[in-house]
Amino acid sequence: MTIKGRAYIAGAFEHPTRHAPDKSVAQLHAECARGALADAGLGKDDVDGYFCAGDAPGLGPLGMVDYLNLRVRHVDSTDTGGSSYLVHVAHAAQAIAAGKCNVALVTLAGKPRSEGMATGTAPRPGNAQQPDLQWELPYAPTTANLYAMAAMRHMHEFGTTSEQLAWIKVAASRHAQHNPHAMLREVVTVGDVLESPLVADPLHRLDCCVISDGGGALVVVRPEIARSLNRPHVRLLGAGEAVKGTLGGDVDLTYTAAARSGPIAFAEAGVTPADIQYASIYDSFTITVLMQLEDLGFCAKGQGGAFVSDGNLISGVGRLPFNTDGGGLCNNHPANRGGMTKVIEAVRQLRGEAHPAVQVPGCTLALAQGTGGSIGTRHGSATLILERE
Repeated sequence: MTIKGRAYIAGAFEHPTRHAPDKSVAQLHAECARGALADAGLGKDDVDGYFCAGDAPGLGPLGMVDYLNLRVRHVDSTDTGGSSYLVHVAHAAQAIAAGKCNVALVTLAGKPRSEGMATGTAPRPGNAQQPDLQWELPYAPTTANLYAMAAMRHMHEFGTTSEQLAWIKVAASRHAQHNPHAMLREVVTVGDVLESPLVADPLHRLDCCVISDGGGALVVVRPEIARSLNRPHVRLLGAGEAVKGTLGGDVDLTYTAAARSGPIAFAEAGVTPADIQYASIYDSFTITVLMQLEDLGFCAKGQGGAFVSDGNLISGVGRLPFNTDGGGLCNNHPANRGGMTKVIEAVRQLRGEAHPAVQVPGCTLALAQGTGGSIGTRHGSATLILERE
């Protein structure tokens, strides 16, 4: 079912907290939901569809629908890690097009910072009953090591350098300085990144995203409802989703599942990478950004290093401004799942509501890209293309 023009994002809200030891995860979900509905000009009684992922407590929608006191006729708890919330936007559009709901609420929240989670350097939890995972768990893989493995392979295959990866952090920091809520607001240089402690060769500490509490929410509605609200009209043009695993041992670490989700979204939207004016790219690590830029077609495979190292990602300087809120590298990475904030900042850009210093002039076409899991093993990818009418 095509979803082009069948649904609009009417509300978007990012929780301002980055440290919430005094709040429960459910409370953060509720505060995000309230913020997104207020942004849209709607109330909880208007919501008839609810979408959440594994970050939601109480068996997902079973607990949260009750906690939020919603009366819904459609729920979705698809979980593809950090890409879940982009998948939810697409699934909400499909549900709306099918007549299953009219106003869909999507929420995310988490407290990894308050809970002291070593999300990047602690061994990844896993179910040993998963067929392929049982061969990995004895080696205690960590998130940082798995992404570093992909980075090292990219360097071996294409000559990518640590200096080139550092430019991604530089661009993010140039944007984060204007975000009062960003965890890291200090502008950094390539040298700063390379001089930060090595976490997992070749990734340095400043190649890694921040760990924060927080959350966000989105409200997706029928076109008729969107046009009745006093908000800019941001409509969904195209969406794609894909999963990449270890392929039965035929492992290729040089690409991500964005190589499949991206073309699907572009084909449905009827646009090309050259048409995109702003891109929100999932940035758990600098290598995550570089590989997705290649896989989405913004540059050729192996040319990502050259593409980012000339300032192309910096708003007002380059030809593809990215993550103008500072992204996961500098702003926040709530619940260890940064996909939600990628959509939120894309909506801000299309509405003309980003910070004036980083707002893309006349932005009418934006892309949001998310990954979930690990590009070193198995992960999901979701791509959204959004347009301001």
